[in-house]
Amino acid sequence: MTINIQYIHMSTSEAMNEHVTAKLNKLALKYDWIISAEVIFETIQNEKEDGKICKIELSAPGPRIFASSKERTYELAVRNTINDLETQLKKRKHTYANS
Repeated sequence: MTINIQYIHMSTSEAMNEHVTAKLNKLALKYDWIISAEVIFETIQNEKEDGKICKIELSAPGPRIFASSKERTYELAVRNTINDLETQLKKRKHTYANS
């Protein structure tokens, strides 16, 4: 699986690269039909809120799978996004297994 990571409004982080790569590789072991992942980390800073956003889009057979979450830390955002992706992957696997 190919993983492309982008950072918006923040500097790149090797630790975050390793963290998200490890999580996605674990997902790819379960679902070996995942082709690639596009990961975007973004920071939103305004007067009302500080947000850490993680967006992940997976390429797989069928429509692309997308999830994102906004949390107070990137680690939490990655965990929630991966959990959302896994839920969608389970549904997709179930759909293709029954067709």
